[in-house]
Amino acid sequence: MSKLVEYRALEQQLSEQLAELEAMKNDKRLNQEIEFERKLRQLMDGYGKKLGDIISLLQPSTGRTKLLAPAKTKRRERQVKRYKNPHTNEVVETKGGNHKVLKAWKQEYGAAIVDSWLQ
Repeated sequence: MSKLVEYRALEQQLSEQLAELEAMKNDKRLNQEIEFERKLRQLMDGYGKKLGDIISLLQPSTGRTKLLAPAKTKRRERQVKRYKNPHTNEVVETKGGNHKVLKAWKQEYGAAIVDSWLQ
């Protein structure tokens, strides 16, 4: 692309953006927001306050919850336990003691014996 074509494309983009800017300057909502910000900054300067002070006044719970909430620790994942029945060579892998087959074995052979089958 030649420099002249690039220049004209940029010039056209600039004129479009200037037209959008002029349209925004006449927007009533934008003017209200600008006026509100100006008055708010004057008020903050008059009392020597900063934006963080205003936020903490309007939303006191956000700053307080960070200080009072205990840090959640991730729960340790249970290890897989593997039991092998020497009578049937059946293997049961479980993370807890609530396994149906494991309970049946403990009822049949006794908990101490079944615990000795832990590999």
